[in-house]
Amino acid sequence: MEETYTPSFHEICSKVNNAKDKAKKIGVLRKYRTECLEMFLNSGLNPNIVWMLPHGDVPYKPNEAPEGTEHTILAQEARNLYNYVKMDRSRLNLPEVIGNNHINMAQREMMFIQMLEGLHTKEAQLVILAKDKLLSKNFKGLTATCVCEAFEWSDTFEPR
Repeated sequence: MEETYTPSFHEICSKVNNAKDKAKKIGVLRKYRTECLEMFLNSGLNPNIVWMLPHGDVPYKPNEAPEGTEHTILAQEARNLYNYVKMDRSRLNLPEVIGNNHINMAQREMMFIQMLEGLHTKEAQLVILAKDKLLSKNFKGLTATCVCEAFEWSDTFEPR
């Protein structure tokens, strides 16, 4: 039977967490693989991607709307993550690449808070975990190694 429901990124991460072994975790990631999921997981697990936001708690008002109602979806918002990150290329002796260098820190923080307030609470918390590079600490098996294997990336998050 074909699935007609697309799970949220939080639900996908929970499915990976609940999968019994690495092969099943990889299967979950491959089943729900999209360009946006790749971007999101890359931003949260790739050590060369640095979030240009303060570490820790974010002063936002969680969106209390029931899931599936009045909130935005991280699968769509993931396309805007470039506004909050930069690529550290110092190991290659190259300058960093800022995703959006046309906004200042105050604008970046305001946009980030607005994005979080539009998302369902669980997805907003997921973004904060990605920002703080805590995805693998909160979702067992959702590691850089597992994601790279699932998406057939090298250990530097590059397609093979």
